[in-house]
Amino acid sequence: MGKIIFYEGRNYQGRSWECSGDCSDTFSHFTCCNSMRVMGGHWVAYEKPNFMGYQYMLNKGEYPEFSHWMGFNNCIRSCQMISPYRGAYRMRIYNRPNLSGNMMEFMEDCPNAYHQLRAPETSTAPRLRGYEVLYEHPNYRGRQFFLRPGEYRGCMEWGCYNPMVGSFRRMRPSIM
Repeated sequence: MGKIIFYEGRNYQGRSWECSGDCSDTFSHFTCCNSMRVMGGHWVAYEKPNFMGYQYMLNKGEYPEFSHWMGFNNCIRSCQMISPYRGAYRMRIYNRPNLSGNMMEFMEDCPNAYHQLRAPETSTAPRLRGYEVLYEHPNYRGRQFFLRPGEYRGCMEWGCYNPMVGSFRRMRPSIM
């Protein structure tokens, strides 16, 4: 059973709220989030209500301040629990919108997509199987974008305004 505890203060201080399922708007429970504990399950926390805005992937563990979950600020307004995916992984990335241009297929993590793709832009990324986390910068840094199985014909469909993808990794049960 998954559970996450949000705290308004750093180092687990101040008001807290426990969540054990999806929440589309956390504002009625807390005004800001400076630390959290993930007691079980695997989560995506969002900067805005209704699962919008910057995304943060959270595994079981302690996050004493927002920089520990790569947060840009102390604003968490919605969250979702992720169910594990145990099948095979495969992702195709195109450098032009609508599944056009040069294509590469990946079945493993990629710490430096710029080097692999030989182009800084990634316009489309149809997720064929499994969950994937795209990062804005190489070595799994910067903004995170969680992709569920499906087809993404443009970067706006996964919540990105800039088609730059520096790295990506699979969300495996072993790291979830």
